[in-house]
Amino acid sequence: MSDDRTDPPQDFRARFALPRDAAGRPLAYFCGHSLGLMPLAARQIVNEELDSWQALGIEGQFSGRRPWVDYAALLNRGLATLAGAYEHEVIAMNALTVNLHMLLASFYRPKGPRRRILIEAGAFPSDRHAVTGQIRWHGLDPADCLIELAPREGEELLRDEDIERAIEQAGESLALVLWPGVQYLTGQAFDLARLARAARRAEAMIGFDLAHAIGNLPLALHDSGADFATWCSYKYLNAGPGAIGGAFVHERHQRRADLPRLAGWWGNDPATRFQMAPAFDCAPGAAGWQTSNPPILSAAPLLASLEIFAAAGLSRLRAKSIALTQALQAEIDSLPAGEATIISPRDPGARGAQLSVRIRGNRERGRRAHQALGARGVVCDWREPDVLRFAPVPLYNTFDEVRSCGRALREVLAETP
Repeated sequence: MSDDRTDPPQDFRARFALPRDAAGRPLAYFCGHSLGLMPLAARQIVNEELDSWQALGIEGQFSGRRPWVDYAALLNRGLATLAGAYEHEVIAMNALTVNLHMLLASFYRPKGPRRRILIEAGAFPSDRHAVTGQIRWHGLDPADCLIELAPREGEELLRDEDIERAIEQAGESLALVLWPGVQYLTGQAFDLARLARAARRAEAMIGFDLAHAIGNLPLALHDSGADFATWCSYKYLNAGPGAIGGAFVHERHQRRADLPRLAGWWGNDPATRFQMAPAFDCAPGAAGWQTSNPPILSAAPLLASLEIFAAAGLSRLRAKSIALTQALQAEIDSLPAGEATIISPRDPGARGAQLSVRIRGNRERGRRAHQALGARGVVCDWREPDVLRFAPVPLYNTFDEVRSCGRALREVLAETP
């Protein structure tokens, strides 16, 4: 697959608002790993909720086109499909880092020598801030309780066997592993089931940050044995800035009376919620981790996106994603030797819809190249200290855009000292 004329997912591009330049031409938008494009239906769904609020006031909670009291349930079916989970194992709520803190409050329970957390070196700052904050919350010192695993010297990527070895070596000191589904800087994808098995052998909990994985790769969270996971919805799920996040809790944990949680009214069982009893009657499943009713206006766009995913099918999108990154890899490989180095995995099955690139020379040359690409209508992003990230998203990017990106990159590097 390398031709837009024979590309079935190409049909879904028409369902998105495409950013345009001053002349009205669509930009080549390769930033879906940072903020996905707007589904055209999102505006209609948000307006429908505004209309319900205008017409019904508080009665919109229980009546209207989509009663707000049941809004999370409308989202959970599509999220469960993308997460590879049962509907009762997922919940749309909060934002990623809020969910991470709430889940760590339940699953990071340091006791005796078992108090350490393993993350990858160079983790996204929110993940590192969350785990160090939780360690300190328990009166412990991150210098003693945080393990950060780096790639081998001279390598950019982490090896599965090295992660397994780090888990094994931590042994009885390891309380929890927090790992990304896809590493944000390199785009490396990980074998979540393999890591979960290693954590179970060490009798440690394991959770996954799926910010760059959900809607990008096929997932099987239930079968993997993961204890928990969380994600945002504004990247590959295309739900817009500030969109509602999501969480997964494996069903084996969902009725555990010994598992503490930061409880709130909306996590009460819906059957008894409005009895306003003082005792917390936990809702079944992941819904029991909710604290507040869902923010309807930031949840509504996710409905529009999930409808597109249901129509497109993630397996078909993944096949196109692999083809797109292979095409972009070929474009970068054809540049003059040494001008640009791909630090993402060369194997398309070992990465998400992302290629991360270092430009030859110093950091300032890379930044100038990024700015010059933008001036030519190619939207990618820059991540410190020296990485350009390109994410051709199968729902709306085309092979023609990949080729135009390659041409622009060649011109920019020739013109950028």
